[in-house]
Amino acid sequence: MVPVIALVGRPNVGKSTLFNRLTKSRDALVAEIAGLTRDRKYGEGKVGDHPFIVIDTGGISGQEEGIDSAMAGQSFQAIQEADIVFFLVDVGAGITAGDRMIAEHLRRNGKAAYLIANKIDGKNPDIVLGEFFELGMGEPLPIAAAHNRGISALIDYVMDELIEEEKAEEEETGYYYEEGEEDVHHEELDIKGIKIAVVGRPNVGKSTLVNRFLGEERVVVYDEAGTTRDSIYIPYERHGQEYTLIDTAGVRRRKNISEAAEKFSIIKTLQAIQDCNVCILVLDARTGIVEQDLHMLSFVLNSGRALVIAINKWDGMDADDKQRVKDEIDRRFDFLTFADMHFISALHGTGVGHLYESVDQAYESAMAKWQTNMLTRILEDAIAAHQPPIIRGRRPKLRYAHQGGSNPPRIIVHGTMVNELPEDYRRYLANTFRRVLNISGTPIRFEFRQGDNPFSDKKKEVRHSSKRRAEAVERTENKRRIKRDKARKQLKKSYRKPGG
Repeated sequence: MVPVIALVGRPNVGKSTLFNRLTKSRDALVAEIAGLTRDRKYGEGKVGDHPFIVIDTGGISGQEEGIDSAMAGQSFQAIQEADIVFFLVDVGAGITAGDRMIAEHLRRNGKAAYLIANKIDGKNPDIVLGEFFELGMGEPLPIAAAHNRGISALIDYVMDELIEEEKAEEEETGYYYEEGEEDVHHEELDIKGIKIAVVGRPNVGKSTLVNRFLGEERVVVYDEAGTTRDSIYIPYERHGQEYTLIDTAGVRRRKNISEAAEKFSIIKTLQAIQDCNVCILVLDARTGIVEQDLHMLSFVLNSGRALVIAINKWDGMDADDKQRVKDEIDRRFDFLTFADMHFISALHGTGVGHLYESVDQAYESAMAKWQTNMLTRILEDAIAAHQPPIIRGRRPKLRYAHQGGSNPPRIIVHGTMVNELPEDYRRYLANTFRRVLNISGTPIRFEFRQGDNPFSDKKKEVRHSSKRRAEAVERTENKRRIKRDKARKQLKKSYRKPGG
């Protein structure tokens, strides 16, 4: 389970700073809900081995108009969406009416909440934290978000408690979750085949495409909400190939749901991206590419999942408009050379069948396995065709390559001076491997490891052994020399005449 953490508190207590610390350089999605003056921001984070989704909200002032404002409403909505709430207070400002109001709401809500005492830097915790026990939220956990102090310890502490709760739930329900598995109840549901997530911003046609996928010519095996993540897994079969659709739009078996009423859940979407094998990103040809599309694409690329682009609502557009959309896609998605793009009409079914061809190919590429000798041979051929450039009078040596993982494929190249390879040569290697291995529809990740020669330890051992032998010989010679000098002195003394 990937937990969802909501950051709530008064304005200027450090929520956005903590959000930026937790999500690091990852992009944030904004829930663009009409009529709201302050939107919720969503991001993905990871501390150690703990992934999570974090929501940042506007502040709650505690005054009546503040509670009824859209900003306060967004904060309360974030609390409802979250598994865990981080309630931030400012230790420098002390307790305010706004803090008391938020604490009272959290106690009534019953969500797991942690009181986070921010801006602790330069202050004595024993002195400044005492008053916050008055809020009835348990022991305050001190951090300094601006200086990145205490944040890793905070996440580790919270995750440890979650793991304990999960174990207790496993003992009670009989469901068990092994660390590293993709989902809690996949084994229970016996989910098979290629897991597909249809993602996109509201009203681009996700629901219509899902219903088109689940048309009469398909066989829907079953449809039930079977995971703690509250996503709906819909296994079905097409032309003998098994698929599982991870539904993020709330669409069940062939239910008619209008696009206007489609419910957009960012939390479900992010979790579906993490859990799927292939993402189908749906765009609206009539509105063009907007910022929200790019944010969604960013999450897919960060996850490393295989990707297929579906440009929907292609029917009914005139030739000039179609060319304008194609030009915009070429310009803004010029870096997406690995992903297949399809122009479709989910409503009429035009081009939908061809999506499966790209999904199958992307899945096959994402899950492929290659032998080390094969990858090393490709590396050697690439070097023979185009050697690495000379750097400071020396040429980097690329020794061998092996696979480090799948979904996405990860290839690790070992050698000397590999960390100094220019970016264009790295792109050349990536393109060569992609072409030779026929990788399509998935990103491919390269790692370059410096001086990781499998024989290097043996060479070092030989060098160290030789050095130790030389030192031992030198010590023996020194002892012999000292012994000879001592013998000479004794010999001279024995020849010295008395009184001489």
